[in-house]
Amino acid sequence: MKVKAFDHIVFNVRDVEASAAWYARVLGMEREDSRADDGSTRTSMTFGNNKINLRPISASQQAWFTARTPAAGSVDLCFLTDTPPHAVADHFRALGIAIEQGPIIKKGARGPIRSVYVRDPDGSLIEVSSYA
Repeated sequence: MKVKAFDHIVFNVRDVEASAAWYARVLGMEREDSRADDGSTRTSMTFGNNKINLRPISASQQAWFTARTPAAGSVDLCFLTDTPPHAVADHFRALGIAIEQGPIIKKGARGPIRSVYVRDPDGSLIEVSSYA
């Protein structure tokens, strides 16, 4: 057996509304709300063929089948874009988002990438990168 891709990932967040708004405003993702089997609302952020589920850290372990010790702000994730890194940095600055690092060249899965690093509302490290 060999995996080929992610289907979706789950971010544990303190405030679903704040996180959904940030990912939509800052990274251009689309919000999608759905009803779970237990009647609760689940919020996802979609982009391309990908999806991030936003799990409130206050949710019970029974309501969400999840990691043993879920924690908000513990994600380090790299998103790819076709936007040049200087334009990514300009976009973040225009929105008042503090740049932690970059643009800087890093090593991606397929070779060198040009990256800009910011933090989401929970403090997770978000890298936005492009291949040359």
